[in-house]
Amino acid sequence: MEEHSLTCTICLDRFKYPVTIPCGHTFCKGCISKHWDRLEQGGLQDASFNCPVCQKTFFPRPALNRNVSLYVLSEVATNSTAERAAGAACRIDRVEAGSEELCPRHQKPLIFYCKNDFMGVCCVCSVKECKDHDKVLVEEERSNCEERLKKKNMEITKSMEDTEKNIVLLSENIAEAKVSLQQTSQWVSAKYSQLLKVLVEKQEATQSFLEQQQASTLSQAETRLSHLQEKLKQLRELQEQISSLCSIPNCQLIQESRLVEVPQMGSVPVDVSVNLQEKLNPVTDILSRMSKLCDDLDKAVYATVSHNKEGSPQDKRPMLAVVPSPATPPYPAGKQGLMQYRCSLTFDPRTANAHLVLSQNNQRAEHLTSGPHPVAANDARFDHTWQVLCSENFTQGRHYWELEVSKPWAYIGVTYPGIPRKEKGRTSMLGMNELSWSLQLNERQVTAWHGSHGDPISSELQLNKRPLRIGILLDYEEGTLAYYGENQVRLHAFHCAFSHELYPACWIGEGVSVALCPM
Repeated sequence: MEEHSLTCTICLDRFKYPVTIPCGHTFCKGCISKHWDRLEQGGLQDASFNCPVCQKTFFPRPALNRNVSLYVLSEVATNSTAERAAGAACRIDRVEAGSEELCPRHQKPLIFYCKNDFMGVCCVCSVKECKDHDKVLVEEERSNCEERLKKKNMEITKSMEDTEKNIVLLSENIAEAKVSLQQTSQWVSAKYSQLLKVLVEKQEATQSFLEQQQASTLSQAETRLSHLQEKLKQLRELQEQISSLCSIPNCQLIQESRLVEVPQMGSVPVDVSVNLQEKLNPVTDILSRMSKLCDDLDKAVYATVSHNKEGSPQDKRPMLAVVPSPATPPYPAGKQGLMQYRCSLTFDPRTANAHLVLSQNNQRAEHLTSGPHPVAANDARFDHTWQVLCSENFTQGRHYWELEVSKPWAYIGVTYPGIPRKEKGRTSMLGMNELSWSLQLNERQVTAWHGSHGDPISSELQLNKRPLRIGILLDYEEGTLAYYGENQVRLHAFHCAFSHELYPACWIGEGVSVALCPM
């Protein structure tokens, strides 16, 4: 290789950071930069920049880019110790000038960037360690990185502007929301306060009326009681008079007995009539409707404020006491009473648990003690709970039916169609969830169940009687489910605002049978 081909024509020394200008001639970067700097400092700022070799002029001042091929040839040609020392000295000058980054292994400028190793490499590393790697010039990679950073900076600027706009918008919306929430809270609070005030006032007025009626009724009854006591006193005195006549002489007795007269007193009524039902009918009707509205309000409030998803609503919803409403008058008994709402029911074999056997045209269900019998799989069937539904369902009107239970180990009532059918445990039993209502019969007592809340009830039902005959009246619109015992005496009543179709249903204990009585 010719020595002069690796020599700068300005400094007459080996190229140090060779750069090629537009005319094709190559010089050291420092040499050509100083040459053009002198032209600018000599008052020739408006003149063109020339090539020291061919004198070709350029304007504006050209950019200086490294001649990588010539740089590599120059480095490879440096074999002698003196040349390496001179090169080391030159590199030290460049490092001190802060213009170059050196390879820590070979102390040569990092002119390439290795995309495989993600690092800068010198010409020696590019020939040896990174021979087959994907490499680009450091300046080119830097330019690409700066371009990418510029785009990212623009994205960040755009995101900052959007964020600032969102902060302003959200702040305005928060202020509006505070006003809206405060107004809503005040409205709700005012409505509740108004309702409570009205209820308290009407309760006091109704209570005052009842107290007046009580005072009037008891006053009349006590007056009659005083008349009866006075009558009894007179009769006792007359009886004592007659007794005293028995001890006097005959003629005197005969004479005085003619003067004894039994007083004729009119009959005094002994019944104390408390006949307020007719007078209170307008009030009790409204209270019944308000009770249903309160139940609807309870459901609406729960659906609004509850966000706990760890369990089902029937497990998390607060339970209300299941008690009969005293404002609901009993339906008249007899043929023109409950029986006018009678309906015919049949058990649905698709729903019957495998332990239950249906007979008598699906109007009798018995829990076999011999264990389950083969049944076809069905989505409607209760797989683990000893239950069966009726085929019929109700969404309106009044309906009455009767059942005969062979012995007191059963739950009878109604359910929504969504009651669990494939689950184990009490929550799928009739009355043990928010979807069903039941009356439990056992040897000791009768209990009303809804939403896993049970209320023991005092009843006139004779639990030792076999079989037990129970009547059930469903009034869908009024939201009443009432149970009746012998002589159609009401045992208990549930009150709820029903929202889905209701199916009569039974849970039947082992060895027990339940029959739907024909009407």
